[in-house]
Amino acid sequence: MKCIVGLGNPGKKYEKTRHNVGFMVIDELANRYNWNLNKSKFKGNFCVEHFEGEKVVLLKPETFMNLSGESIRAMMDFYNMELENIIVIYDDLDLSPGKIRLRQKGGHGGHNGVRNTIDHLGTKDFKRIRVGIGRPKFNIPVVDFVLGEFPKEDEEAIKASIHKSADACEEWLKGKPFLEIMNTYNN
Repeated sequence: MKCIVGLGNPGKKYEKTRHNVGFMVIDELANRYNWNLNKSKFKGNFCVEHFEGEKVVLLKPETFMNLSGESIRAMMDFYNMELENIIVIYDDLDLSPGKIRLRQKGGHGGHNGVRNTIDHLGTKDFKRIRVGIGRPKFNIPVVDFVLGEFPKEDEEAIKASIHKSADACEEWLKGKPFLEIMNTYNN
């Protein structure tokens, strides 16, 4: 069993914000396969589907960003899931829109959702896809920036990064080693 988690905030108010790009990647994957995240448990919305003979969970924590780890831990415990079978997808201020970066481990980089995930998993060693949203300009506070929507000029780049992130997830689900996928998408 494998799991792909997208981080974000629940509700219409946050749907199109920069902080919800992890949810957007989950939505892209679900749309590709006509999967429906219609189950509610683990403080999140999720689906369990079959992909090439293996069970796959897509999870969108509904805890709000800063408590994402609670949902991930609950799901892992319920399914007795191994850490190496999980990818966490989230927004990254240090990457420009359109860029993605895959890692097998790392720190939180100031991202509170990732910080909480590390706290609940008890380790920094989990696969992740960081999706670039860029940094605020004109002294906009970071909180306002990540909770703001993408400007028109970034829309195409963001769509491309969402598609690239979903493509990378698909390759992983098909059994390609994560290190090979990293080498492809981090170039």
